Amino acid sequence: MPETMPPRPGKGPAPAGTASEPGAGGLDARLVVDRGSFRLDIGLTAAQGEVVALLGPNGAGKTTALRALAGLAPLTAGHLRLDGADLHRTPPESRPVGVVFQDYLLFPHLSALDNVAFGPRCRGAGKAEARAQAAEWLERMGLADHAGAKPRRLSGGQAQRVALARALATHPRLLLLDEPLAALDARTRLEVRAQLRRHLAAFEAVAVLVTHDPLDAMVLADRLVVVEHGRIVQEGSPSAIARHPRTEYIAQLVGLNLYRGHADGHTVRLDAGPAVSTTDDLTGPAFVAFPPGAVTLYRDRPTGSSARNLWHCAIAGLETHGDQIRAELTGELSLAADLTTAAAAELDLHPGAPVWATVKATQTHAYPA
Repeated sequence: MPETMPPRPGKGPAPAGTASEPGAGGLDARLVVDRGSFRLDIGLTAAQGEVVALLGPNGAGKTTALRALAGLAPLTAGHLRLDGADLHRTPPESRPVGVVFQDYLLFPHLSALDNVAFGPRCRGAGKAEARAQAAEWLERMGLADHAGAKPRRLSGGQAQRVALARALATHPRLLLLDEPLAALDARTRLEVRAQLRRHLAAFEAVAVLVTHDPLDAMVLADRLVVVEHGRIVQEGSPSAIARHPRTEYIAQLVGLNLYRGHADGHTVRLDAGPAVSTTDDLTGPAFVAFPPGAVTLYRDRPTGSSARNLWHCAIAGLETHGDQIRAELTGELSLAADLTTAAAAELDLHPGAPVWATVKATQTHAYPA
């Protein structure tokens, strides 16, 4: 994953590493939800016009947070304010909230037009007015020619846009998107992601996106909030999180080998493992990271390598990773290495094969823990 992403059209980059101040408008929430042995406890703020992505592994609490914002999961404690109004005890149907569900949940017996008109009708609009608003939204989504189509005749990308139009037709002050691209194939996902990016850029209220896909989050959101075990473990701009991951889960998302240790100048002695040489100069608790592509593998101990980091390892596993081979290594240091198919064949790599791994100090990045 690239370290930086361009800001969304019409939006400036979010401040690195800090939550937004909602001020008089926007979202200000502390969501505490007890569900059996699981407890969600996160603070969430967003300014008007901001898109916040909730990222985290399965079971982290992302969907629970979204349901709490929608009023579908009652708060055990905390507060929920939107544009200064307390929504804690407001029933779901009365909240100025639009939701795009993962499976879209379009009514199969209604046309695309009437699916979109359903939202305004629920808000009290007459049938003719609601259908006029729906037609306008379908036009914006490029779906005017599909107004009479039932959901079964729509492609996945078209159904996603109908669901988004239905949510936006109610003019929500908070738009919730639950894995909005998960049901799409890879080719359609690329196109719809670009379209969704444009629509979110024009959305003037608050949008909260739940996803497990780091690329969706990086492209669509101004700020990322990473949740693990019901708690926020890191938040900030996409570029800040890509450069400075603070948990193994985040490191895997952004494609880095990450270790924690104690820095003394240009050396970081790992909590569990050897020392790593780096060009960064630090003292105290530190993280050190490097991409799998920075790792060079040898079957015999290299003698002429200029790399200052050298570890004796063994191949634990091999898998295709894009157009390369991802090798998982164990030994003096557990790490991932990327190499070409030709290089893997030339080295005769297979599970259990002994190798030497090297990384240049210039390709590592150390930062305070």
